[in-house]
Amino acid sequence: HVQLVESGGGSVQVGGSLRLSCAASLNPFSTYCMARFRDAPGKGREGIAYISMSGGYQDYADSVRGRFTISRDNAANTLTLHMNSLKPEDTAKYYCAAKRVCGSDIWSGYMCWGQGTQVTVS
Repeated sequence: HVQLVESGGGSVQVGGSLRLSCAASLNPFSTYCMARFRDAPGKGREGIAYISMSGGYQDYADSVRGRFTISRDNAANTLTLHMNSLKPEDTAKYYCAAKRVCGSDIWSGYMCWGQGTQVTVS
């Protein structure tokens, strides 16, 4: 079972940038596809960024496409989310998630979750 430890949240002004990191404890990290989700007040959990096992494929929710970039370093067992041009509606608790069965439904089936990190944009 992969343990995911998150870091990098905080408060930022509108238009600013943040980088979220997620460190995975179990090898081989490269056998898990990864995603980022967020929980905003009054909204359900939203999948916002996905990356394949190798890192060669990424996908994004329309709400963040063009502003956020997901990447991974399989040698260092880390997942990174670069967030630019942040908006108040990006305020949420952000989670990283991992799964080993990586099919066409990229937003479901995750069995390992980080503890979450708060991002506040104002």
